[in-house]
Amino acid sequence: MSMQPKGSGKVPVETVRVARAAFPKGSLAIRVRDELGPLFTDEQFAGLFPARGKPAWSPGRLAMVLVLQFVEGLTDRQAAEAVRARIDWKYALGLELGDPGFDFSVLSEFRDRLVGADGGREILDAVLAAARRQGLITARGRARTDSTHVLSAVRALNQLELVAETLRSALNAVALAEPGWLSERARPEWFRHYATRAEDSRFPKERSRRDQTYRRVGDDGMHLLRNIWAQDAPPGLREVPEVEVLRQVWVQYFHWVDGEVARRNPKDRPPGLMRLVTPYDLEVRTGGKRDINWDGYKVHLTETCEDDTPHLVTSVVTTLGSVSDDRMAAPVHAELARRNLLPGEHWVDTGYANGGALAAAGRDHRVDLHGPLKAVTVPHARGDAAFGQNAFTIDWDNQHVTCPNGVVSTQWAQRRSEEGLPTVRVRFSPADCGPCPQLRECVNSAKPRRREINLRPRDEYEALQQARKLQATDEWKDRYKIRAGVEGTISQAVHACGLRRSRYRGLAKTSLQHQLTGAAVNLIRIDAWLTNTPRARTRISPLTALRPAA
Repeated sequence: MSMQPKGSGKVPVETVRVARAAFPKGSLAIRVRDELGPLFTDEQFAGLFPARGKPAWSPGRLAMVLVLQFVEGLTDRQAAEAVRARIDWKYALGLELGDPGFDFSVLSEFRDRLVGADGGREILDAVLAAARRQGLITARGRARTDSTHVLSAVRALNQLELVAETLRSALNAVALAEPGWLSERARPEWFRHYATRAEDSRFPKERSRRDQTYRRVGDDGMHLLRNIWAQDAPPGLREVPEVEVLRQVWVQYFHWVDGEVARRNPKDRPPGLMRLVTPYDLEVRTGGKRDINWDGYKVHLTETCEDDTPHLVTSVVTTLGSVSDDRMAAPVHAELARRNLLPGEHWVDTGYANGGALAAAGRDHRVDLHGPLKAVTVPHARGDAAFGQNAFTIDWDNQHVTCPNGVVSTQWAQRRSEEGLPTVRVRFSPADCGPCPQLRECVNSAKPRRREINLRPRDEYEALQQARKLQATDEWKDRYKIRAGVEGTISQAVHACGLRRSRYRGLAKTSLQHQLTGAAVNLIRIDAWLTNTPRARTRISPLTALRPAA
């Protein structure tokens, strides 16, 4: 397929006439076209198509179809039918009334092209650029961010189902690649144990019997792997994707103990960022947020929150489910900087706010990051404690710390935390701390010898201290209500576009889905702004409404 741009981008006269007659009050598709003009051009997607070949359907129009599809929650077949049959869609796309449209499979093929070129960002960029030209969005205002879970497109598996299904998938792939070789080496019981999907198997309920089944599956998988890596095995088997998945899963969940295959203890398995949870989507990870656990991904939405403009989604970042929110402030700011839409104030929840994020936001982007900081849980390190960190005087220039009793530290060393973050470890001498009568109040240890303090780098430490003082004021607590509306954006994206369920397998395709969701939510909100539709008010329960005023 090749791209050959056609048309002037104007809506045909006859299409305008019929659309005005059929929709005297307009529709979302018509109003968006009138207000924002053509959002996408074929030239934007020139890199997705070769110079030669059969002419493709207009990629600029296909991009618009994808966004309208998410606006209305349509399947590919329904979207293709809308292009053929609906006058308002023909108006938005600038088509003649008699245009037959395209086969629905074109949408899937076009999404594949977008995934390969990270085209989802281009689509959201175009919508935001059009809104900016109309004065609906500006930089250096206020923005807010929150994240939510995204379930993968594949079925969630428990650990026994995971290993059994991984082995079944590998056996089927090997049987297809080398049927004769496998038939000579397959154990007779394999045809009974792995003939059907793991979800259709009746695994025993008793703990001991389940453990026995787990070991049996582990031994069967190890037997297959030993045969595949034997010298007389066909070398091509090692390149089969399902076999590589089997190898990775067995390394993560099994090991040798006294010459037998045994199940790894939970603490002996890789961290969640690396651990596979399904053989059918290798990028799915187990995530957790408060009391929710899921297998899939996580999406971070950022929106403007000015009173005199529509609240538009300015950044959509999709990650693995196991990636913590405290790592995401910098990527979100980088995405906003790329679009030249950095806010002056950025309001987030506790998960995003930490010393590194606060310092980096101000230093790198001149953004005031606001979010409740996590409380200090170590009793003797709390700021309000008699020997909390705030009671110690820190001399950054001379690299020493003085305790409330006037004792000066003897060691100051640059270190790395367990997460790999830079820290400063300060130690006092046991000769100074040992005779102190208040040592047990200062050190939380059964046999205290001396006080140790771990500090963040200076810019992070000072940013934290300043933020804690600011957050203690009633003014800041009242202003923090600004962030509350972002949950409404997530709710709208969930109900209108299915945000919390991935339609596709893989991080790249899921990210494209979320970029299209952000573009669709923006068109819905721009249309609501044009029609003077008031924003939904925060819901209050009947009991809360009865609460007497303070």
